[in-house]
Amino acid sequence: MGLFDFIRGQFIDVIEWVDASRDTIIWKFPDQDKEVKMGAQLTVRESQVALMINEGSAADIFQPGRYELTTRNMPIMTSLRSWKYGFESPFKVDIYYVNTRQFTDLKWGTPTPVYIPDSKFGQVEIRAFGAFNFRVKDAGKFFKEFAGTDPEVQVSELEGTLRGKLVDRFTEVVAEMAEQGLSFVQLQAQKSEFTKALMPRIHDYFEQFGLDITDFQIQSITLPPEVNEF
Repeated sequence: MGLFDFIRGQFIDVIEWVDASRDTIIWKFPDQDKEVKMGAQLTVRESQVALMINEGSAADIFQPGRYELTTRNMPIMTSLRSWKYGFESPFKVDIYYVNTRQFTDLKWGTPTPVYIPDSKFGQVEIRAFGAFNFRVKDAGKFFKEFAGTDPEVQVSELEGTLRGKLVDRFTEVVAEMAEQGLSFVQLQAQKSEFTKALMPRIHDYFEQFGLDITDFQIQSITLPPEVNEF
């Protein structure tokens, strides 16, 4: 290997991510502590965005497309580093890819019975199960609020947190509807009403993490035998 080949090998000039998994939300480009060459080629495929992190803070975000990295298309990095026009030196930066496609058919359910007050039966225990879909809506916010410096984030790392909040919101809405006189015998027929009441609250929680819930389903509500028989 010649001297110029060695020097060239110390810089990154091609940046891309081909996702072979079905459950990776964030993936950090492995730079092996190398610097990025000014003019390097950055490829962002459909259902991806690329996020530049400068010393731990989010900088420029790249939507799907092919980019030649220059000061012209890195305005935030250029400002943070006080680069002058025509700056061509290699630079150190962390690059994270964020998967923006939908993650579908994720299960939620009440791990233990939920106790709801009822004027006829006192405390009634119910169980509910369903599914939901979500996607990353705001890559910068999701990186800041959840991912942090984790080099790879899988759906499984987030799923438990989201599932717990869905159960909390479900419990709140059912309790409120019970206070308004809802008969638990009517629960199975009221699933669409539950969903409508739940969605604004679920959206608000997901948006705190830069996420969007794209579908939510209540597939089953199970009541105690004594209520079903009434």
